[in-house]
Parts: sequence; structure tokens; C-alpha cells
Amino acid sequence: MAEPAQFEELARQLSAVGAVKRDMGRILPPDCPTGSAAVLTLLGRHGDMRMSNLAELLAVDMSVTSRHVAHVAARGWIERHPDPADKRSRILHLTPEGVEQLDELSRRTTHLLAERLADWTDEEVGQLIRLMTRLRASFGDCRSAPLRHTSATAPAFEETTRTPAST
Repeated sequence: MAEPAQFEELARQLSAVGAVKRDMGRILPPDCPTGSAAVLTLLGRHGDMRMSNLAELLAVDMSVTSRHVAHVAARGWIERHPDPADKRSRILHLTPEGVEQLDELSRRTTHLLAERLADWTDEEVGQLIRLMTRLRASFGDCRSAPLRHTSATAPAFEETTRTPAST
């Protein structure tokens, strides 16, 4: 198992990933903020779904999801159809315009990553993908899972007033 100092450094590096995400957010079209991009991405990846499912995947409150959905619907990127199984619910569906917008988001993201990682080898990019996939799998579905301790003998980490991003 890694040493506590390595986990501390990992926490700092993960916190710094926020800067990467902010940079990626800057390339989004002005009428498609990050919340809207997330809605389009999830519908593109998972297909039609109820708003409650979308809220769960976004890991945000239903009111926040509703605002994001209203934004993309107002631009014609999604449609809301009655759910045949429950007429009170709506099924969210990407429109052809939404698919076009999603394709544009993908092009912009791919271009930015190719530009910023131009000096990385294919193997390094592949290794990063594998490690990030493994990291996410290690956390499982952390949207609703409480923090769990793997054993009663797990090492205790001392509390600190430092923020994870401090160096």
C-alpha cells in the first residue's frame, strides 16, 4: 500500500485537476455552459431517460437538473416527451440539433486535449486513461455511497487545516 505522503500528494494533484476542467470549460460555446454540456453528454452516452435518472447521473439536486434541462430544451437540443409508463414523468431525448451540438463539443474537447497533450506518447495517454478508469472504479458509485472504512485497522490520518490544493 502506498505511503500517506503519496496519498497527500495524490489529493493535491486531484484538486489541481479542477484547473484542467476549468480550461476545458472555456472552450465550450457561449450558449452551452458546463451544466448543459453535461446533460448533452449523458444523454448521448446513456440514451433517453427520465429527469430523475439524469439528476442522479449528474449528482446534483433535481432543481439544478431542471435548470440545465430547461436551458438545453430552450435551444432545441432536447425534447421532453411524456413517459408512457408514468404520464407525470417526462423522458428526455436528444434532437438532431442536440446531436450536432454534442458532436461540436466532442470536436472542441478532442482538439484541446490533442493540443495540450501533443508531447505525450500514445502509451502515456493510454496509461492515463487506464489509471483514471481504475481510480473511478475504485470509488464506485460515489454519488450516493457513504464513506466506508475497509477495516477496523485502517490507518488513521491526522486532521489538518490545510486545503487539499495547498502545497
